[in-house]
Amino acid sequence: MRTLLATLLPGLLFPVVGQAGDFYGTTEPFAREAVYFVLTDRFVNGDPSNDHRDQGGAHRSFDLPTPGAPAGESDNVGYLGGDFQGIVDNAGYIRDLGFTSVWVTPIVDNPDEAFTGGDPVTWNGAFTDRGKTGYHGYWGINFYRLDEHLPSPGLDFAGFTRAMKGRQLDVVLDIVANHGSPSYSMPTRQAQYGRLWDRDGRLVADHQNLRPERLDPKGNPLHAFYNTGGGLAQLSDFDQDNPAVLDYLVGAYEQWIDQGAAAFRVDTIAWMPHDFWKRFADRIRARRPGFFMFGENFNYDAASIAGHTWRRNGGYSVLDFPLKAKLVEVFEKPGGDFAELGKALYLEDGPYANPYELMTFYDNHDMARMNAPDAGFIDAHNWLFTARGIPVIYYGSETGFMRGRAEHAGNRNYFGQARIDAAKTHPIHAGLKRIATLRRDSIALQRGLQLNVSLKGDEAAFYRIYDHGSQRQTALVLLNKADRPTTMRVGEYLQEGEWRDAFDGTPVPVDGELHADVPAHGVRVFFFDDAITRADTLARLRDLMLRKAPKAD
Repeated sequence: MRTLLATLLPGLLFPVVGQAGDFYGTTEPFAREAVYFVLTDRFVNGDPSNDHRDQGGAHRSFDLPTPGAPAGESDNVGYLGGDFQGIVDNAGYIRDLGFTSVWVTPIVDNPDEAFTGGDPVTWNGAFTDRGKTGYHGYWGINFYRLDEHLPSPGLDFAGFTRAMKGRQLDVVLDIVANHGSPSYSMPTRQAQYGRLWDRDGRLVADHQNLRPERLDPKGNPLHAFYNTGGGLAQLSDFDQDNPAVLDYLVGAYEQWIDQGAAAFRVDTIAWMPHDFWKRFADRIRARRPGFFMFGENFNYDAASIAGHTWRRNGGYSVLDFPLKAKLVEVFEKPGGDFAELGKALYLEDGPYANPYELMTFYDNHDMARMNAPDAGFIDAHNWLFTARGIPVIYYGSETGFMRGRAEHAGNRNYFGQARIDAAKTHPIHAGLKRIATLRRDSIALQRGLQLNVSLKGDEAAFYRIYDHGSQRQTALVLLNKADRPTTMRVGEYLQEGEWRDAFDGTPVPVDGELHADVPAHGVRVFFFDDAITRADTLARLRDLMLRKAPKAD
């Protein structure tokens, strides 16, 4: 009945939608972005003077190979030297690939020694931290202080964001709000682990190497920042109900926004309750209206992660784990069916506040990299940069770097300048640059409503339609992930008139049906720059506009 009413009475229900050609997936400004994710320490060592190779004493922190690596394999749990300078030096490379933002791992101060508690790190292990360092940035001990491994003279965080902005790249900052450094199980208490300092260098929390259940938050003010139930591994677990915790974190992260952070990626968002994140978001956006944040809830159930996106819970975007699972299923090995991706798009009557604002990806630093052949990466990129969502690509994926490797098995290995210099000759790089550059210049591919024609087998055909305000563009996307070229024909919902090839601008007159030869593992995109007037297309677009987001939030 709802669909019937939406089709028959659009003017009565929503007078603006459809009548004025008002069609879009989202108007969120951040949707124009494509994000290159860099684990800073493992990208490029641009300034060896900040390596601190002698740091840590008996528990040294630089270059610590992971024990148990098979012959010919490598992994490392120490610092390896990547820094702001290494990213700035290669900002042109990232921008030339078609990206507009760089997501960097946390920049806050981490302990200066390797951790001696927990279980020993082993090859391919998980949640094992003995012998590991905070090279990744997620073990904060002072959220107001920049870790000393990152800056160079004249290139603190503010200088870094300015330098990146000058190269047409924004900086997305990875933030942590639910935990600090590992805090207990050390044979002998280490000076920095389990402690927290404020902007003035004053100690505000100390776990004292005690198990969580032995903490006394009421009797000891230095325990009041922490929960007594424990959390992830041996990490110090912040008390979400303590107002001082929220004040501390908001103050720290407002500081980094003031220094140029353009958006936040929120680590382990599910470990704090919705009401905490609502309070955090309200505080941040009181000073920075509309500030974009996306969270990581490592969960493949859409209904479970969608709650973060609702306004009443803070209005965060999330990393799209349900779609990630389908992307790997479809692109990792030959024979995947495009139809599987349709199941995770949730374009109609889905649980998300807006599915077009989700961050789409196929792997990252917390899971095995996608184990696909070159063609699989090319096909995945052709999808990610044309379908709904905001694409995120993990460093090195443009060459299939360490494909299939998990954490503690090479996932976070050092990339380095030599690999970057050689990357431009790689076929994955060439395909990614082509499609990412197209999206960077297309409002339809960034923010357009998605109208699927066919997702089946090795072929996909869909429209992205943006007609809002003074901007208007329709894109027809044709994807072929087969090993042989094909001719694709589209007539359904196709607007007659003058289309053009999106890549070379060749005019394509359309009268009834469009035929296009699509190469093996290829993509064709056609643009239409006038208003949609076809009646059945307009009716379908109105329905999609009505059903793309929940009505109660």
